[in-house]
Amino acid sequence: MQNKPLISTTKPQETAILVGLISQKQNAEKTKEYLDELAFLAETSGVKTMKVFVQRLNYADQKTFVGKGKLEEIQAWITINPVDTIIFDDELSPSQVRNLEKAFENIKVLDRSLLILNIFSQRAQSDQAKRQVELAQYKYLLPRLTRMWSHLSKQKGGIGMRGPGEKELETDKRIVQDRIALLKEKLEKIDKQSATRRKERSQLVRVALVGYTNVGKSTLMQKLAKTEVFAENKLFATIDSTVRKMVLGNIPFLITDTVGFIRKLPTTLIESFKSTLDEIREADILLHVVDISHDSFEEQIDVVNATLADIEAKDKPTVIIFNKLDQFKPLSVEGLDRHLATEEDLKINLERLKTGYLKKNAENVVFISATKNENIAELRDVIFKLVKEKHFEIYPNWDAAKNVFYEWQDESEVN
Repeated sequence: MQNKPLISTTKPQETAILVGLISQKQNAEKTKEYLDELAFLAETSGVKTMKVFVQRLNYADQKTFVGKGKLEEIQAWITINPVDTIIFDDELSPSQVRNLEKAFENIKVLDRSLLILNIFSQRAQSDQAKRQVELAQYKYLLPRLTRMWSHLSKQKGGIGMRGPGEKELETDKRIVQDRIALLKEKLEKIDKQSATRRKERSQLVRVALVGYTNVGKSTLMQKLAKTEVFAENKLFATIDSTVRKMVLGNIPFLITDTVGFIRKLPTTLIESFKSTLDEIREADILLHVVDISHDSFEEQIDVVNATLADIEAKDKPTVIIFNKLDQFKPLSVEGLDRHLATEEDLKINLERLKTGYLKKNAENVVFISATKNENIAELRDVIFKLVKEKHFEIYPNWDAAKNVFYEWQDESEVN
């Protein structure tokens, strides 16, 4: 009997090109950095980047994002090197998407927002997160339905069908709107349940880990709470909030690992993840984790602070935790705060960096390596100090010596 050849069922990896602009608001260095991050987002989504195209324009072209010449250059390259997807590093308008899909037939056109939404969809585990992502996707999709149904112009009618003269586009808009309304209704019920759980936890001090995506929050959560929390070297490795109980110095409190932030985070995600972000809003103390090894860690700090301000959670007791100390390398002056170095300095060492930040932030600044367990004890001391202060505000008559703990049924919980 002749053996039949084996047929591979492995799905070929999707390929893409990336497109970005050097503009008045974004210089060449920043554009390169943002496109590197976009490539990391694509890799996280399972897509391989084949080439990057960059154009200098004061402003994005209203019709096709890039100019006519660059558009023709991309078309010529794709003719010789076929790819599955084109990803743009900014959010595209519905008309831009429509024009680009005409220019690149049979090739998917994505922008940064849709790529992030796709990653969130892949990563969502809980029922709440899945519905939150789906709601964000439909909100993103609604104003862009015109490009999907522009080829359908025939009027249809009849018994059991759409009304006389109603178009396919109008029907689909109503379907999406109905789905959005249904998802909002279901999420409201889940939000009420989450609010009830948070209210039950109000007897304990609540601490929330916040920070840019992929700065090591989940790894740090493992070290602090001594528990297994999923951690991976990818953007948005976890998007479900994870709550654990901790005890320091006989004082119990709750610590929450939350979704990471990123530049140009889609507003639909912020709106849809209201309940998840409530974990941050209602926290008593924030642990702001920063990847000190990243060239633009200060900009990432600004992105996180801006997002915290957007969700009205900025003015809370905060510990700035500079993580990945083991990966830190001295940077040139241009990559650092001008307060930390002069123009004559070519390099700045870690000690000078520490001194500069400790001067600007007189307290609650810790430099650690979560993976190497470096300075974790020091971090615990700082956390304990803040937790203790808040704890005694809630319970001024607390007697730690008697080792009295509150009633708490679950040792851990995943929202």
